[in-house]
Amino acid sequence: MTIEWWRGAVVYQIYPRSFQDASGDGVGDLKGITQRLGYVASLGVDAIWLSPIFTSPMKDMGYDVSNYRDVDRQFGTIDDFDALVTRAHELGLKVIIDQVISHSSDQHPWFQDAKSGGAKKDWYVWADPKPDGSPPNNWISVFGGSSWEYAPQNRQYYLHNFLIEQPDLNLHNPAVQDELLDVFRFWLDRGVDGFRLDTVNYYFHDQTLRDNPAMPARETDRPPVSTYDMQDHEYDKNRPENLDFLKRMRALMDEYQERCLIGEVGEVPHRALKIMQEYTAGSDRLHMAYSFDMLGSEFTPSHFRSKIADFFREAPDGWPSWSFSNHDVNRHATRWAQHGETDDVAKLAISMLASFQGTIGLYQGEELGQTETELEYSELTDPPGLRFWPENKGRDGCRTPMVWDESKNAGFSQGTPWLPVKAPQAARAVSNLESDTNSVLTHYRAVLAFRKTEPALRVGESMFLDTPDPVLAFRRSLNGRSITCVFNLGAAPQSVVAPLGTMIGPSLNAELRDGTLRLGPNGAAWIG
Repeated sequence: MTIEWWRGAVVYQIYPRSFQDASGDGVGDLKGITQRLGYVASLGVDAIWLSPIFTSPMKDMGYDVSNYRDVDRQFGTIDDFDALVTRAHELGLKVIIDQVISHSSDQHPWFQDAKSGGAKKDWYVWADPKPDGSPPNNWISVFGGSSWEYAPQNRQYYLHNFLIEQPDLNLHNPAVQDELLDVFRFWLDRGVDGFRLDTVNYYFHDQTLRDNPAMPARETDRPPVSTYDMQDHEYDKNRPENLDFLKRMRALMDEYQERCLIGEVGEVPHRALKIMQEYTAGSDRLHMAYSFDMLGSEFTPSHFRSKIADFFREAPDGWPSWSFSNHDVNRHATRWAQHGETDDVAKLAISMLASFQGTIGLYQGEELGQTETELEYSELTDPPGLRFWPENKGRDGCRTPMVWDESKNAGFSQGTPWLPVKAPQAARAVSNLESDTNSVLTHYRAVLAFRKTEPALRVGESMFLDTPDPVLAFRRSLNGRSITCVFNLGAAPQSVVAPLGTMIGPSLNAELRDGTLRLGPNGAAWIG
């Protein structure tokens, strides 16, 4: 049976600014990543995903691109990138890079031309003020305030779903689509194996600029930190025209061998799963998509069960990607700390995630049981944190440097790191965990090796079993091979009737005896 490499793969996300600094300027870079790829490969992952490395003013840490065909000098050169790809492929790792095409930087030559009324004006979204000078409609930016910024040169507003410095590209314009697809081709020709598509459901807007309705009450049980969450974003994103562009992207990818597209769906839970299903259905759209549904605070069997079961019920030919942490959310060892000891929760998390049907994503440092870094306001760099502190502390706490050893700055840099390395994080350095047979890192390696040897865990079908809370149980089956996966999401011991078979794999705090499976706090077991 031939399985596409991306289906059921393990993707390790690297945040380049914070992985390894080879130059000594305090910012991680491509040469540093290349130096550490042997470690990444040793985890047993299939691919790396690099957050943006393109030329950028760094108003949003690289998610504001001013040149889509070059590397920002903070990270190195295009030759450094080529060397990274070569080394990754030598180690058997695929390379996925971020593509941020819903918007550019306001410093991009395209926007500079557009703002001056040049030939690229229609490459962005412009609208006249209302008679009283106010914005064209009620759309709100993710980062707060109106989505519209007035440009006096044009006597018009331009749309920005994120920062003012991130004007939205007008993908209704075929020339913009053509140019962006040519950008994809540029990187495909350099050997990248896929793209992670930032904010994939933001590409198109309603051309009649209708106002968004208010968010239904079920989504606003408590006052939101940002006014963005007070609207149901029906017209500024999630538009049906997106599907045709996804098909154009997929057609381009299919010209190359073994390449993939993974889309980030930024949307409220009641709509996100439906969009994931729609965007991955069939064989002419995205290969896979993920949302923030598993990146929140909810940690219950019914939550995880519903996300997986609902997805495959509605999109049996689609494919999801599941993650517990990334560069946009608090680390899950901290989010779920009330459910057990930090190391126990971290081990349970990878045991569960590696058993889920879909492709799985790991975020650098989570294999160490890394926790969220507590930062002072004066240490912040992230726009949401700077604007909404202290209710929203921003995303810097999960972006602090990777910790490697007991040397200066935990081995990350000889210079002053762009974000501080603090003692609680440094204590979880790779060198401290490598030789510990009971460490989170050792358990990660064991679990990922187990998943790789069991195709049923990678691509088998899922059937959920009835078990009392806080136990989550399901069966993964493929070609006559079945594995029952059982997890205790609580801090108290649990016992359940066990299926026939024996415990296999790196079970965690579990015992099978006389037809009963006993799970200690945060215990995990596979029976086959």
